[in-house]
Amino acid sequence: MTTDDDPQLRVSKIRNGTVIDHVAAGQALNVLAILGIDGTGGEEVSVGMNVPSGRIERKDVVKVEGRELSPAEVDVLSLIAPEATINIIRDYEVVRKTRVQRPEAVVGVIECPNHNCITNADEPVESEFDVLDDGIRCRYCDTILREGIAAQIRA
Repeated sequence: MTTDDDPQLRVSKIRNGTVIDHVAAGQALNVLAILGIDGTGGEEVSVGMNVPSGRIERKDVVKVEGRELSPAEVDVLSLIAPEATINIIRDYEVVRKTRVQRPEAVVGVIECPNHNCITNADEPVESEFDVLDDGIRCRYCDTILREGIAAQIRA
């Protein structure tokens, strides 16, 4: 099948890797940031932004060739893309399709925006955030983050 055969297929299929589908429109670049993909590592990536969707009005889609996401990466993705679907592709076929599930907490991957938080001091303390319905809360200083979560992810 070529892209000419299917008017809805906007980006070519990948042989092996991960397709992150049903990402809220405008969040694809944040997904790439979470995955540490900035264009300098040589990864083959396809991004569709603001494409029509049957489930949500508009969506983003990210395809990453040659990489299957770790559970920790999926946990962090769920914070900015709670409706996302993760498709694992092998030999052009979907071998596993799962919806993300938000974890109860995330540890060591998000930097607390409160500069006075102990996790930002020179102490050996990992950040810990409880996942709320509308954001995340630092377990140490109770700072709540509802927007800009992607900007607080540690590289």
